[in-house]
Amino acid sequence: MTGHPELIRRLEALIPAERLHWHDAVEPFARDESDVGRFAPWAAVEATSAEEVEAIVGLCAELRCPVVPRGAGTGKAGGALAHRGGVVLSLARMSRIVELDPVDLVAVVQPGVITGVLQREAETIGLFYPPDPNSLESCTLGGNVAHNAGGPRALKYGVTRDYLLATEVVLASGERLRTGHRSIKGVAGYDLTGLLCGSEGTLGVLTELTLQLLPKPPCVQTALAHFTGGEGEEHALAAVNALFAAGLLPRACEFIDTRAMQALAGRAPVDFPPDVTAALVVEVDGNEDGCGRDLVTIDTVCRAHGAADLLLAQDDQQRGRIWETRRRISPSLRAVRPLKVSEDIAVPRRQLLPMVREVRRIGAELGLETAAYGHAGDGNLHVNLLFESRDDAARVEQGLEAVLRAAVALGGTITGEHGVGLAKQRFLPLEQSTPLIEAQRAIKRALDPYDLLNPGKIFP
Repeated sequence: MTGHPELIRRLEALIPAERLHWHDAVEPFARDESDVGRFAPWAAVEATSAEEVEAIVGLCAELRCPVVPRGAGTGKAGGALAHRGGVVLSLARMSRIVELDPVDLVAVVQPGVITGVLQREAETIGLFYPPDPNSLESCTLGGNVAHNAGGPRALKYGVTRDYLLATEVVLASGERLRTGHRSIKGVAGYDLTGLLCGSEGTLGVLTELTLQLLPKPPCVQTALAHFTGGEGEEHALAAVNALFAAGLLPRACEFIDTRAMQALAGRAPVDFPPDVTAALVVEVDGNEDGCGRDLVTIDTVCRAHGAADLLLAQDDQQRGRIWETRRRISPSLRAVRPLKVSEDIAVPRRQLLPMVREVRRIGAELGLETAAYGHAGDGNLHVNLLFESRDDAARVEQGLEAVLRAAVALGGTITGEHGVGLAKQRFLPLEQSTPLIEAQRAIKRALDPYDLLNPGKIFP
């Protein structure tokens, strides 16, 4: 690296001044939505084309300068932070939907397209893009691919990787190439498209995505089940397993625990009665007859497992109120406690209740308030450790490690959808063996021998 002035001078020759930032102007690019910290890059660049990305990455390769790809900065694991300096390469301005094809059921998009925007555009022509992370109105599809994002509908429809057919990507050398294919099937060679999905920007910078779409389901029904009493949470989680045992495959099955419900009071569109201690949001789709049968099953199973009431959304507006309530859990928890750590562990579905019990035990042992809610249908819980002061950091760190160890011990993972980034890299050995980590490092070295693309992320 020949120094920051050389870097800035060369970037000025490539990028208009209004899209090139340094000194104090890099502040918006120094943080994301994690609590990892502030890391100011040497410069931040807002690219508007694949050609610009190619030129910027090529320049950084020449100068041996780190490059940190960034979408909307909504990540929870510190994956878009320039903790080693270098250039933050923002792709947010590359936000064009290139094509929506109702015959091939394909969308071709730039990486800065907001997930919710694609969903709405697809629905105008009767199509459906299933992945629905909680931040879908602000996160980008490039970021979704980088972290293999999921969401409530992953239960039935799968995660982002299941819809990624092809990419255009710029490698660490500055070379631009295409991976994958437009066809649904294709098994020629290694699956580099799948490898890029979830690589958190460490293997390439995405400049275009080809995504599979589905026909929009003609009917969607959403039910909200209330559970009461001191064992409400246990009854709700038992009902989750019973729904699948009854042959149901909902498109979403969300668990709301007691602490989350308390935090939502007065802060969300849906008010829970004071005696309700847990809730399930169960959503099904398909044709009207099938949805009707599924609702009968949901009602029967939930009541058999102690549900005091089951409410059915009567229209899209009521459905929206239920889902907006679910989306407000995280900010509501932060509103009642100034500080929190949120982890997205996942366990086998049968281990949900043991995991929640272990979270409560850890919290009680360390004197920390806990919340555990989320995508119960696929075992993905958002475990929150709530605290008042930075002076609690040592206890919180101890609790965090205990939660992650418990998830792995129960056959699960340290991250179901947020990624590893900076926040969890020290915990990766809890889940993965040294030879497995080294095999992944070897792939990184092969594609990025100078460790320039999002360096220092994922691996301890």
